[in-house]
Amino acid sequence: MTGKPDLGALFGATPASTFLGLEKCDDLDRIDASSAFIGAPGATPYGSVGAYCRNAPEALRNATSSLTANIDRHNFDLGGPVFPAGTRRAVDCGDLPFDETDFGRNRTVIQDAVKKIVGKNTVPILVGGDDSVPIPMLEALSTTGLIYTVLQIDAHIDWRKSHMDEDLGLSSTMRRASEMPHIERIVQVGARGTGSAHSDDHADAVAWGVEFFTAHDILRSGVAPALARIPDGANIILCIDVDALDPSIVPGVIGRSPGGLTYHHVLDLIAGAARCGRIAAMDFVEYVPEADIDGLGGLATAGLISAAMGFLARQDAEMTA
Repeated sequence: MTGKPDLGALFGATPASTFLGLEKCDDLDRIDASSAFIGAPGATPYGSVGAYCRNAPEALRNATSSLTANIDRHNFDLGGPVFPAGTRRAVDCGDLPFDETDFGRNRTVIQDAVKKIVGKNTVPILVGGDDSVPIPMLEALSTTGLIYTVLQIDAHIDWRKSHMDEDLGLSSTMRRASEMPHIERIVQVGARGTGSAHSDDHADAVAWGVEFFTAHDILRSGVAPALARIPDGANIILCIDVDALDPSIVPGVIGRSPGGLTYHHVLDLIAGAARCGRIAAMDFVEYVPEADIDGLGGLATAGLISAAMGFLARQDAEMTA
């Protein structure tokens, strides 16, 4: 045998242009789904590196191509199919346009898309792109009139006032969230090692009221203490930077650091959030396919997104029952 075998053929998979082979939705005004995969190549990248995660949404679609024929099979992460009978499936809304120079336009495009999706009682799953894309997603939810708890899963705390003369970049995401009146509580999980944060950034976060659970905390005590800080019935926004996972699981990130969370830690945090309250929006960011190893990180990230879609389909069914 020469070349790489098409192992997906063992499962009857066929090429798919959408995540998990889901139906594509090109018109957000006509969306009818429990959740929506929406690619965001970037929002406000730093000039020194540009939109280094721009290829992530397409790479994550490709990571599920071998599973398109198995979407109705039993998913042991969920205890059943991703989309049980009678539930609304997710859709793939494609990628948002990205402007290399007009970052304000990028943020507006993301905000407008999230507002439309939320307005259709659909949960947006914003797939970046770097960790600046959650800022306009968070801002978009201000129009709902609801108060939110943010559960951030990340190796870094993202509390810089400004970095490289940019205050809307990936190092400032949670500080910007803390300034939004509709963000009531922030729980941050997975910090480890040395990142861009200074000690006074951490002190500012603690003074604001952030509750931190480091990667070491989770490895010692599990996810229950972190989930206990989410109020019952809360409206929850999940912000997931995949560098929170150990690089042996997701090697395709810009800043690898040993000792991260396992796949099942993150899976349990998503599942636990769904039990605590209502997941209103979520993002997956910072996957760099060019830095991945044999697609391992793409496979893990796509698996978490697939499971999240399953939790959201079940949430949607309960809310409409």
